[in-house]
Amino acid sequence: MKITNYELFQVQPRWLFLKIETDEGITGWGEPVIEGRAATVKATVKELMEYLVGKDPLQIEDHWNVMYRGGFYRGGPILMSAISGIDQALWDIKGKYLNVPIHQLLGGKARKSIKVYSWIGGDRPSDVGAAAKEVVDKGFTAIKMNGTDELQYIDSYEKIDRVLANVSAIRDAVGPYIGIGIDFHGRVHKPMAKVLAKELESFRPMFIEEPVLPENNEALRDIANHTVIPIATGERMYSKWDFKNLLKDGYADIIQPDLSHAGGITENKKILSMAEAFDVAAAPHCPLGPIALAACLQVDATCHNAFIQEQSLGIHYNQGSDLLDYLKDDSVFKYKDGYVDIPDRPGLGIEINEEYVREMAKQGHNWKNPIWRHQDNSVAEW
Repeated sequence: MKITNYELFQVQPRWLFLKIETDEGITGWGEPVIEGRAATVKATVKELMEYLVGKDPLQIEDHWNVMYRGGFYRGGPILMSAISGIDQALWDIKGKYLNVPIHQLLGGKARKSIKVYSWIGGDRPSDVGAAAKEVVDKGFTAIKMNGTDELQYIDSYEKIDRVLANVSAIRDAVGPYIGIGIDFHGRVHKPMAKVLAKELESFRPMFIEEPVLPENNEALRDIANHTVIPIATGERMYSKWDFKNLLKDGYADIIQPDLSHAGGITENKKILSMAEAFDVAAAPHCPLGPIALAACLQVDATCHNAFIQEQSLGIHYNQGSDLLDYLKDDSVFKYKDGYVDIPDRPGLGIEINEEYVREMAKQGHNWKNPIWRHQDNSVAEW
């Protein structure tokens, strides 16, 4: 079997899909994208596919190494996201060729389902109590929220009190035992992150996420020494080598690699397994489309330390099209009692509605994240 062709589809709300074709009529789908840099990743996919057309798609490990090691300059969000989508599509082909779900090729299922959480609110948290109650009433047992507005290195306790009021409103609305993930989104610097982490303890969050930017991961030591709340990070880390020191230093409790950013199925299976050896949990990052989520679930199925999965259904970014719109059978992602079953169909376990993909690709998108500024007009982290 050989790869004969590929197509890329830039589709709303902010996604990029890849279809790889073979001479045996088997096709595979991947989702290679960095939110806000879809066109840049698209160009990189085209460069990498120059090598892959004509090759046997089943030799995934070798292709991964060529894509990564075949260039002198390695890593980073653009290259690794391009590799990720290609890798997902190759695994999809392999599973379909052998007529088994990908998890069977990774050792088989360690679980039949996995807990999922639902996002509440938008970029700026407000009205979170009612939003949390709404998703809990739908059966979710865990939610995640953006915890803060933008914060300076040293900022007002008024903003701290606003965060506490929002989280308090959630606890009042849904009770003491619903999991709450509080995403600092890298908006917070170490001095205020320590304050926030300490103040939030009484609400018993499920985790705090990206309390500092990943380039400042050394600060996690001080933050971890100030709080008992589990610390999660990793959505902006792109390979096993990026996670190596984080795990060795021991200050992260949950890793959140993204299967569309951190090397796809091949690399993330290794990253999650590395974390297991350090007694670290995994909650893969996935505010993306159905292909990325399907890839996550295939890896989650085989990793003992995967405990919860992010998913984007109804997220505030999904304007224009949502996750299920691109599937022929959306029951594959049916959530029940806060869990989703692991797909058991061949490959990724989903069937893409190609007609809808092609129609939406005609519209395309040019999604960019907003640029925020502080009151003094200095650039703020979004």
